[in-house]
Amino acid sequence: MKLRTAARAAAALALAGTLAAPALASPALDAVSTCMTDNTTGKDRKDLTRWIFIAMATHPSLEDLSQVSMAAAEESQRRVAEIVTQLVTVRCADQVRALMKAEGGESLGKAFEVLGRVAFMELTTNPAVAQSLQGYIRYLDRQRFEQAFAPR
Repeated sequence: MKLRTAARAAAALALAGTLAAPALASPALDAVSTCMTDNTTGKDRKDLTRWIFIAMATHPSLEDLSQVSMAAAEESQRRVAEIVTQLVTVRCADQVRALMKAEGGESLGKAFEVLGRVAFMELTTNPAVAQSLQGYIRYLDRQRFEQAFAPR
């Protein structure tokens, strides 16, 4: 497998914060996704989510919200490279080979999206994160909701 293919697939992790329902997957894709989630630790998944956060913080519309040092960003890049290398070449090598043979290199990104979703969901179970995610509710215009859904 080309290094670029693995790198592109890993970059799919950056898209994993979306909560869209996953598309129907093939047996080969399911096997890789399951292998990746089963063969990463909680720390691995936190490191992946940290990497996504750091990448998102570089966007001009978000950069005022976070101060990430170059050293922290570099360490995060190294850690994700280790995780991706282990998953693709050791922990899930047989499943990745089967997926590549069945569907080609582009499909590997979908497996990393599943792993990213799992990592994201684990973070949202933290009470402080869950509370923050629900904080907007107190600002909803309840009267407009009642009007919108009132029987007509």
